Amino acid sequence: MHIIIGGAFNGKRAYVKQLIDATWYERELPEKVAGNIVLANIEGILQAHLEEEEEQVASDIAEKIRLLDAQSDELVVILTDMGRGVVPLEKEQRQLRDTCGRLYQLLFKEATTITRIWYGIPEILKKGLAQ
Repeated sequence: MHIIIGGAFNGKRAYVKQLIDATWYERELPEKVAGNIVLANIEGILQAHLEEEEEQVASDIAEKIRLLDAQSDELVVILTDMGRGVVPLEKEQRQLRDTCGRLYQLLFKEATTITRIWYGIPEILKKGLAQ
């Protein structure tokens, strides 16, 4: 699994489009896949589950992504960095940020490669085997 993370409108999608030819899934986790796939807007999936216990939601979605990783030739997951130390005022936005943080920790542990995109410039944070 290759994770691409960065702030909103920092060039993550443009980077992925030049990196890999793949089938894209937006705000959805398909049941079965084949070939190269890209999962984008995972945060949109989490928004539908904010009333549920955040650790369980993060764990369930991470497991679904692991299964997709096993089915695909190459899986790229695009994530939006939602933290940077800013605490949202709205309860729902805080829940989303917290749930994303829990999910991202699980995915980062599994990922073989993690790339941060900062205004179009890629920075490799992790390259090698999953831990």
